[in-house]
Amino acid sequence: MMALSKAEPMRRLAKSALKAGLRLANAQMWIDPAHVRIARYRPDIPAWPADLPLRIAMLSDFHIGEPWLGLRALEQLVSRTNDLAPDIILLLGDYEDGPRYSRPVAPELWAAALGRLRAPLGVHAVLGNHDYAPEGKRRRLAAFAPPAQKALESQGIGVYVNRAVRVDWRGRHFWLAGLGDLVAEHEDGRRLANLPETLAQISDDAPVLLMAHEPDSFAEIGDRVALTISGHHHRGQIRFFGYAPVVPSLYRQRFLHGHIVEKGRHLIVGSGLGHSGLPLRLDAPPEIVMIELGEPNAS
Repeated sequence: MMALSKAEPMRRLAKSALKAGLRLANAQMWIDPAHVRIARYRPDIPAWPADLPLRIAMLSDFHIGEPWLGLRALEQLVSRTNDLAPDIILLLGDYEDGPRYSRPVAPELWAAALGRLRAPLGVHAVLGNHDYAPEGKRRRLAAFAPPAQKALESQGIGVYVNRAVRVDWRGRHFWLAGLGDLVAEHEDGRRLANLPETLAQISDDAPVLLMAHEPDSFAEIGDRVALTISGHHHRGQIRFFGYAPVVPSLYRQRFLHGHIVEKGRHLIVGSGLGHSGLPLRLDAPPEIVMIELGEPNAS
């Protein structure tokens, strides 16, 4: 017992030294909420009315698992997000983490932490590819309600799978839509994401805010959507001299990160919070995304 008690301070010192060295190298293994950056965007979107101001907080790619991004870190991230006083909070998927390099956290526990997020227009979510369990060599199959969805809904967080709802705000309204995951598929091989089905639920010409876990969906999105918000890419997660050699996208670097405008269409891709596979982020800092639409004093 005596030997163990003497060894513990040394382990803590070594861990602290490793964390400090990682920060100097612009890298993180353990996600420290104090060093999660706030990425702020104020895009000029013609399709979004100036007199409809909206402050959006977006969190994505949690990959919750001990010890890298566990419950304590998640609770601190929730507190930081609430302190930003957003009007609405959007969660962009990949709550679960694989067991290879981390210890899983029960969905009811991490969902309870996310249930403490607060915003006047509530908290809304889509699922990511890691929230659907693979079956053998098949791509991730779209279960009717995977554990992540049940856990979020138990906390009153709406989960959007090819769904759109009208949101009334400051005497105006907009539509909030969420795509099913682009990687998940039905038993017959059809992919879960269904953009025409989602947009068909919109009954007027009010602006549309679309949540899509994978930004590859943006290539198919037309002018009807004012702004698409995505995650998934982790900004490459491990970058060398500003270049990400591995990006899980058909389009490589095209939709990697940040505010992207193509043919008048707008996309914002967040860097995410956790890591997938190897527990390391290098030159791809985790972030909470804050987006301000419209003119703050217009209403």
